[in-house]
Amino acid sequence: MPASSEFVKLCRSQVAIAVSLGAKFSAVYLTQELVEGSEAKLVPIAVYPETSAESEENQGLRLQSSESSTVKPVPRLLAPPIVTEESTVEAIAPERLPGEERSSHQCQGPENVWQQRRQIVTPLIHEGAVMGLLVSGRQDRPWNEREEAQIQQIARTLALACILDQRSQWMQQELGTSRQIQAQVYDTMHNLLHQFKSPLTALRTFGKLLTRRLVPEDKNRNVAFSIVRESDRLQELLGQFDRTVDTGEAHLKLRSGTSEKAMSNVESIRHSPLSLLPAGNLQESCFVAEVLKPLLISAEAIASERNLKLVADIPADLPPVWANDRALREVLSNLIDNALKYTPAGRQIYIKVRYKAADGDRAGYSQLPAIAVAVSDTGSGIPPQDLEHLFERHYRGEKAQTEIPGTGLGLAIARDLVRQMQGEIEVFSPVNPEWLPSAETNLLYPTERGTTFVVWLPVNK
Repeated sequence: MPASSEFVKLCRSQVAIAVSLGAKFSAVYLTQELVEGSEAKLVPIAVYPETSAESEENQGLRLQSSESSTVKPVPRLLAPPIVTEESTVEAIAPERLPGEERSSHQCQGPENVWQQRRQIVTPLIHEGAVMGLLVSGRQDRPWNEREEAQIQQIARTLALACILDQRSQWMQQELGTSRQIQAQVYDTMHNLLHQFKSPLTALRTFGKLLTRRLVPEDKNRNVAFSIVRESDRLQELLGQFDRTVDTGEAHLKLRSGTSEKAMSNVESIRHSPLSLLPAGNLQESCFVAEVLKPLLISAEAIASERNLKLVADIPADLPPVWANDRALREVLSNLIDNALKYTPAGRQIYIKVRYKAADGDRAGYSQLPAIAVAVSDTGSGIPPQDLEHLFERHYRGEKAQTEIPGTGLGLAIARDLVRQMQGEIEVFSPVNPEWLPSAETNLLYPTERGTTFVVWLPVNK
C-alpha cells in the first residue's frame, strides 16, 4: 500500500529531528513488495534537502518513485552503513558506486573509520520485518553515541508508524468493502421482502376462506384458524424485519455521510430485528394459558403428523404474569418447536405449568411468587460440553453434526426476551422429573435422556 499523507508528514517531521541533530542530509525510504528473483527497490518518502538527490555524487544510484513514473536519484551512501543487522541491509541497500568497498571489515584505517561514522543507515524493522531505511549523514564530523541512539529511536518510531499506517489503510479498505457488501445485502433483503409479501397475503386469504366454509363442528376448523393466526404472526414479523432493514440501511448511509435525515431513525435499531418488546414498555400483564392455547393447537397438529404424543398440564385460574404476550409467544414457540424437532417418532413431549409461591424454592424469586412453564422432550438429550454454550448465538454443538436443520438462534432469542421481561430460563439434561406429568397419565417416558427447559416469570399481583 502507498504511504498515506499522514505518514509522509510524520516522516518529514522525523527527518527534521535528524537535521536538528546535525545531519546535512537525511532521508526515509520504504521497501516495495519483494518479488522472488528480483532486487529490492527503495522508494523515497522524505528527503532533506530535496536538492541533495540531484547532486553529482549521487548519479548512478536511482530508485523508483512511488508518486510518479519518473525515477529519482538517491543520496549516495558515503561509506558502508553502521547498522545492527548487516545481512538485512545488504539485501535491501542501494548498490555502491563502482570501486567502493563493500565490507566495512576491509576498512581498517583511521581515516576510513572516521568516514564510516559520518553516515548512519538504520533499517526500519518491526517484528523481524524490514520495511525501509533511515539514512542520515554529514561531512564535517562523525556521530557520537548519543546522536546515534537518537537516530535509532527515530528509526524505531518510523517502523512502528509504518506498521500502523499500513494496518489503518487495510482496515479502511476492509471497511469500504464491508459497506459495499452490506449495501448489497440490504438490496437483496428488500427484494426478498417484496416477493415474500404476495404469497403471504395469499396464504392468509386462503386461511380465511377455509374458516368461513368449514362448519363449527369440523375438526379442521382449528387448523384453518391456525393458518390465519400464523399468517398474522408472519405478517407482524415481516413488518418488523422490513423496518429493521430500512433502519440499518439508513444507519449505513449516515455512516457514509450521505443521509443526515437518517439520524432520527438510528436509535430504533436497538429494538430490532428480533426484540419483540416495544421500546419503553418492557413488561405487560398477560395470561400464560392464553399465550399457550394457540401454540398447543399448532403443536398438536405437527405432533400428530410426526407420530408424537403431546401432553400438556396447565392448571386453571393461574394468575397473570408480568410479560409481553408477543415476546412470550416467541419464547414458548421456540421451545416447543425444538421439542418437536428433537423428539423421535413414537415418543412424548410434555408441557407443564406451575405456580410457585415465594417460599424460597428459587433464589431469583425468593421475594416474589412466580409461574414456571416447563417444556420437556424425550430425545437424545444435550451433551454436558454443550450445555454451557447452549444460549450462544449460532451455537449448535453436537446437533450441528445431525441432519436436523437449525440456525442456533432460537434459544439465544428466547433467553434475551425472557431477560428483558425480568424472567429466567434454565435447562436440564437429562429431563428433570419434577417437570413431568403425574403418574396418573399412565404414559411411559424415559428419564435417563431428554431435555427440560423451564421459563420463570414474575406474577402480577
